Amino acid sequence: MHGFYRVASATNKTLVANPQKNALEILKLLEQAHKEDVSIIVFPELTLTGYTASDLFLNQMLLQAQENSLKEILLKSENINTVAIIGFALLQHSRLYNTALIIQRGKILGIVPKSYLPNKKEFYEKRQFTSGISIQNQNITLLNQEVPFGTNLLFHGQNEILFGVEICEDLWAMTPPSNQMASNGANLIFNLSASNELIGKSHYREELVRTQSARTMSAYIYASSGVGESTTDTVYGGHAIIAEYGSTLKQNERFKLESHFITADIDVQKLNYLRLTETSYGDSPTTSFKTISLGTTPKIEKLQRFVNPKPFVPSAFEQKNQRCQEIVNIQAHALIKRMEHANIKKAVIGISGGLDSTLALLSTHKAFEIMNWNVQNIIAITMPGFGTTSRTKNNAIELCEALKVTLRTIDITKLALTEFEAIGHEVSDHSVTYENVQARARTSILMNTANREGGLVIGTGDLSEIALGWSTYNGDHMSMYALNAGIPKTLIKYVIEWFKVNKNITHIIEDILATPISPELLPAKEDEIVQETESIIGAYELHDFFLYHFIKYGARPQKILFLANQAFEEYEEEEIKKWLKTFIWRFFTQQFKRSCMPDAPKVGSISLSPRADWKMPSDADVKIWLEAL
Repeated sequence: MHGFYRVASATNKTLVANPQKNALEILKLLEQAHKEDVSIIVFPELTLTGYTASDLFLNQMLLQAQENSLKEILLKSENINTVAIIGFALLQHSRLYNTALIIQRGKILGIVPKSYLPNKKEFYEKRQFTSGISIQNQNITLLNQEVPFGTNLLFHGQNEILFGVEICEDLWAMTPPSNQMASNGANLIFNLSASNELIGKSHYREELVRTQSARTMSAYIYASSGVGESTTDTVYGGHAIIAEYGSTLKQNERFKLESHFITADIDVQKLNYLRLTETSYGDSPTTSFKTISLGTTPKIEKLQRFVNPKPFVPSAFEQKNQRCQEIVNIQAHALIKRMEHANIKKAVIGISGGLDSTLALLSTHKAFEIMNWNVQNIIAITMPGFGTTSRTKNNAIELCEALKVTLRTIDITKLALTEFEAIGHEVSDHSVTYENVQARARTSILMNTANREGGLVIGTGDLSEIALGWSTYNGDHMSMYALNAGIPKTLIKYVIEWFKVNKNITHIIEDILATPISPELLPAKEDEIVQETESIIGAYELHDFFLYHFIKYGARPQKILFLANQAFEEYEEEEIKKWLKTFIWRFFTQQFKRSCMPDAPKVGSISLSPRADWKMPSDADVKIWLEAL
């Protein structure tokens, strides 16, 4: 389903040194995972015996009982498509190895030995086990099956899945084996672990799993031994964690007494394409890995993953202060550098009472405060025209007065009428010419004022407008420094709201946020806005969602539509499809505006600067993208 696959991390109820009982719990969880459309499930380290069996691993009875129980699992899982990864103490060449068995439909597909054995404090694995770090390209016989054995095994599922396996301490090593697995294409990493509980260790463990998923640009699925392990010297809580590219998707409640597993739907397709665009992944050295094919695994019938409708906006409220400060600091220091380099002392900005100009003004004001520059050198110009309402004009004036910047009001109606007359355009003709004359008149005033004052024109257009080409070419499209160009509309609202910490402007910001988004270029009726942008081109929350998935990892239109249907309950599918077509068409046809956009600071992970993140021909054909819908 659009590159999503369900994975599971299990913690089985364990009886130390009782493989038969443990096998029953494994089978129970495996059968349930299959019913829930899980493609791959991972169990804790040394699953059949329990990790804490200690010197009993050197006893023939335990090893034979473990083999008998494995035979039972294989026999009873012959009709189960879900791949299971279970821990197994393997006796081979008169050496005992701590291994992971990868099994499906009664077959052992491969065996991966543990590379790094802890041998300190509460752990003394080298007493019983031998490291398998040097084992590669071997085949061994287990239960009459010839099985690949080594650390250089990867497992390939249908379409996008390619996974590798490491065991517990391997993750803690200076160079985890998963680094090489990921370099060779593995997009899922599974870890069978037995990590004991100490004060604060669970947080460190989750951080380790999460950051390794980021480093390897993969999903990392971690399963650790539970409370059934021996408590002779230490306690195990059964920590299950699933992370994807630096984000923890799910983790369980530790110290559960019964067998259980957690699941998450991994966007494997997204991971594969992120590796093309996000990092220097392609420069990672590859080595010799053997790839083993899996049989068909269960397909997801219904996605169980949360799809964030606002991917540019932090979901955790506690991140708000930190994130907004960072955004404003990026903007402010970008402007400081530009003004100092150009030896310019003044900033010129058009202020409309709308979202974009409000943020640009606030961030410019912040830059001047940081440098102890005179805020009177911020020249804010409000330029009422045919569609300007008293609400937006008054908000613009009040904000400028509260910030103590220099405020000028220049009415553009006479200038526009003069130009209408010069080009022979009827005032009653409210076509695009009527609108664009006003937009260019405003830009002309800003540019000429900047020349006269020795100032820098601050651009206010945002990332969403740039993606849609929702600007007048050489009008509001142009500036001397485009301060908002790296921030989408949904995030601009978020940052402006943060500025309400300044009580002097709280009431102004609240009304600006409540005002319909409009260029105010068509004549107002009874002092009310008649031209609402989102009724013309669609809701910005939809367009920002489309933009994120289209640029971040090159998602197909069908997948974007599918995800949007999951994320937005308030929109019908046909409406989403309508605005998605609008987005795609405008994104392609308006590239010529992006090709000559002004310099602008990159703020988030997505930028459309033609000099950096996004290079695209202005005449690329949109046909195949529209046909996909």
